[in-house]
Amino acid sequence: MEQVSVKQNKQKYGAIDGLRTMACFGVAAMHVAANSSYEINGFLYEDVIGAFTNFVYLFMVISAFGMCCGYYDKMLGKNTNGIAQISFSSFYKKRFLKVLPFFACLCILDFVLAPSVNTAYEVFADLTLMFGLFPNAGNISVIGVGWFLGLIFVFYLLFPFFCVLIETKRRAWISFVLSLIYNYIGSVYFEVGRTNILYSACFFFAGGLIYLYRTEIVEWGRKAGWHRWLMLCAVWLSVVFYFGVNSIIYGCILVSVTLLAYAVAVSKNCDIDRGGVFENKFTKFISGISMEIYLCHMVMFRVVEKTGLNTMFGNGWMQYFITVLMVLTASVVFAVVMQKMIGWIEGRVLR
Repeated sequence: MEQVSVKQNKQKYGAIDGLRTMACFGVAAMHVAANSSYEINGFLYEDVIGAFTNFVYLFMVISAFGMCCGYYDKMLGKNTNGIAQISFSSFYKKRFLKVLPFFACLCILDFVLAPSVNTAYEVFADLTLMFGLFPNAGNISVIGVGWFLGLIFVFYLLFPFFCVLIETKRRAWISFVLSLIYNYIGSVYFEVGRTNILYSACFFFAGGLIYLYRTEIVEWGRKAGWHRWLMLCAVWLSVVFYFGVNSIIYGCILVSVTLLAYAVAVSKNCDIDRGGVFENKFTKFISGISMEIYLCHMVMFRVVEKTGLNTMFGNGWMQYFITVLMVLTASVVFAVVMQKMIGWIEGRVLR
């Protein structure tokens, strides 16, 4: 996922790096399982790993929170005598340049490997980053996981209006409730799913609400050590609720919100000695390329599959773990190399 620096007034919520790392690894592990025929059964493989697909909702919540940290005050002209401190031209240019180069490379590679008229149509839609406006954006097969990027870019387009809708806590709560209604009628009447912005809007508003209450969350987490343990218990209870209600959308919202609230409360800059496994050099590194890992991991899986490495050690748990490790390692290497190449090209062209 694209990483927007989650800082506000010199406050950095570094533990969110751990959430991005967990989510992008989880989605990759789920896709390996879904696209393999390993002889593995049971609750862990079928239900838990299968549920990792819903980490995309966590990404939505984090994206909204991160964007608010970077741009909320500027969009609304707060603390600037009513004058906005942002150029919309530079805002949207930054969004394009942050996302497009790596995604474009993958799309072109996909077209080269399987050229056709239909692929050309889809590549064009992908390269504009506007394909999330199509009602059937999830049907695009060129870099199929890119549907999430299309959805996020629609959120970027609407972000100024989003900031207006959450300008006050009261208005934010009203918008969140209305988004839940939209989610319901979108699924039962309009027959849309998570690739649709109105269906998924409740997750973005949830991230916005966490942003509005970030100070209260940090202060409550600082009062006593048991407060943070209580928040961690809330995370686990939300996970139990998620599986107990058969993973309905409300369970996804609850898990995503409790995870983000916990990460905000335990970030090191909020409480010097905290952060734990969520905030360290490794999670910071992976978080910085989480979007690239998400976009390229299926391409890497196909490479592993073509070479037969995904069945070298049988069809059980060991082979599954080895395959996931190979896919993630290849994705990280590919992401880092491509980032450096793109940076070098941009440095030469835009110098």
